[in-house]
Amino acid sequence: MHTFREHRWQSFLQNYENRARLLISCPDKPGIVASVTSFLYEQGANIVESSQYSTDPEGGTFFLRIEFDCPNIALRKQEIESAFQPIAESFHMDWRLRLHNDVKRIAIFVSKAEHCLLELLWQWQAGELIADIALVISNHEHLRSTVESVGIPYFHIPVTKETKAEAEQKQIELLKKYEVDTIVLARYMQILSPAFVAEFPGRIINIHHSFLPAFIGARPYERAYERGVKLIGATSHYVTDDLDEGPIIEQDVARVDHRHHPDDLKRMGRIIEKTVLARALKWHLEDRVIIHGNKTIVFY
Repeated sequence: MHTFREHRWQSFLQNYENRARLLISCPDKPGIVASVTSFLYEQGANIVESSQYSTDPEGGTFFLRIEFDCPNIALRKQEIESAFQPIAESFHMDWRLRLHNDVKRIAIFVSKAEHCLLELLWQWQAGELIADIALVISNHEHLRSTVESVGIPYFHIPVTKETKAEAEQKQIELLKKYEVDTIVLARYMQILSPAFVAEFPGRIINIHHSFLPAFIGARPYERAYERGVKLIGATSHYVTDDLDEGPIIEQDVARVDHRHHPDDLKRMGRIIEKTVLARALKWHLEDRVIIHGNKTIVFY
């Protein structure tokens, strides 16, 4: 079952063994790009992709993402980071250098709805989602067989108002045990506590319908139908202490009209949700997202 995925995985590791990504944010001023690209040239690197953006050339914040090939980058990473530090300090950079083959380990949180989970599992099996799905955690047993059938550990941790703190502590222990980098809430119908979110800042990705804030709470599709909405959609964002108000990564919509009943809206909504979540996760895994306050810079 995993043969094709494992073949794609090995090809990925071989094809990109010398590739890395450099992400930078800093106060905008002349000379940033020239200094960075000159440095990479001196290191023997060949830039294969570069994207940049400034909020304002006069006193704004500058963002830069560069992918480059460099011989023996895995062995030279620390050396290159040390050599780059003086440049970073001179421009007051917030920066990170990541190896292309440093594949992130993710945990998927899910409740009963399966559409987002199935999309991620399908893309992972097809070799389209380059990640190591370390485990799935759920507050229900419903999807155990689906997950375990593809060889991924499944942990059922029930959550009630009385046991929430204890449940989250068990979850955190599992996430640390499995060395998880990123948490994906694939229609996980529980609100994470501030203490849990603080353990993984900028590393929890959520998906929800885009009726917020007009249709917060239960039965959003029914209430949207009653209001005669003309657009439905989905939003994927990073989780913060402010419920559903974290930095947005990706959104999409579909046009609807009076002929679409609540079940139609739900069906269309599921398609949008799973697609938006998969795109947002891919961009995160590829280090294409830089968080800036409560916004994101996404270099597609």
